[in-house]
Amino acid sequence: MTNNPMQATRVQAADEYYIFTLNEHVQRTHVYYPTRFGVEIAADLYIAKDLDLTVKHPALVVGPPFGGVKEQSPGVYANQLAQRGFVVLAFDPAYHGYSGGMPRYSGSPDTYVEDFSAGVDFLGTRAYVSREQIGALGICASGGFALAAAAQDARIKAVATSVMYDIPHLAGLATGTARAAQLKDLSLQRWADQTVAPLNYPEQPVATFPEGLDPVAHEFFSFYGFKRGWHPHALRNITAVSNLSFMNFEATRRINEIAPRAVLMVTSEEAHSKAFTDETFARLAEPKQRVVMPRGQHVDFYDDVTVIPFDQFEQFFKANL
Repeated sequence: MTNNPMQATRVQAADEYYIFTLNEHVQRTHVYYPTRFGVEIAADLYIAKDLDLTVKHPALVVGPPFGGVKEQSPGVYANQLAQRGFVVLAFDPAYHGYSGGMPRYSGSPDTYVEDFSAGVDFLGTRAYVSREQIGALGICASGGFALAAAAQDARIKAVATSVMYDIPHLAGLATGTARAAQLKDLSLQRWADQTVAPLNYPEQPVATFPEGLDPVAHEFFSFYGFKRGWHPHALRNITAVSNLSFMNFEATRRINEIAPRAVLMVTSEEAHSKAFTDETFARLAEPKQRVVMPRGQHVDFYDDVTVIPFDQFEQFFKANL
């Protein structure tokens, strides 16, 4: 980190670690810009090397799964979509990765939603980006935050989700005595240490699974714990006390107001997260589109370019931006 805790870390070539190979026809540039909370975001801007910068192009802001960073899934998506003519911004959320903010791994529904709008702020200052053609794409938890951002930011002209998770909704499911106990423990944590962010994955990639994982945890570990998706900035989710805001603020409550802007939701028959897409899709107003792929686990939509339906994403954004 820098001496200024709100400032992003400037990335050196020796520090770069991506889980995918950049296409030879795509250019990637490190960029930095502030959120409205004053946290500086570290992001990567992807464009095709032969893109005509004298004219304006459609652009996309791509957000990561919960706890993920731009060098993982957002970069995989950006690398593909830049080849299809889009200007694509993949970012580290505030308080995560190379982005600024202290304590590290802090967050709330509001900060994750703001990450998308700050990305729109930045893209709108590029001379080769059309301000009337900026969309948002959220992977996993960022799907919910992208929808929430579109509901409050009219500059987002179309929004898509990939294997969406609604983390605030999930965090708020506990009721009665169980919820009261959670709130008490997390509240007391504020007096103990507000920087505690549990380690979810090993500090180096491994080749075997730990014992005792339930099926969903096993699937996530297959990505984050192994060389396939492991990244040193993606070993934790959020600080313990951050859960208080997730338990109390629904991010997707007003998503029916995105209309008449279009929404695309992508999932698969095999994805354990499919119920989030189904339930959220039902609450959306038209125009909306759901694509259910026949195969692919949830985490396959993080990095498997043979599973992720990039043709559908391209068609949707070109038709609706």
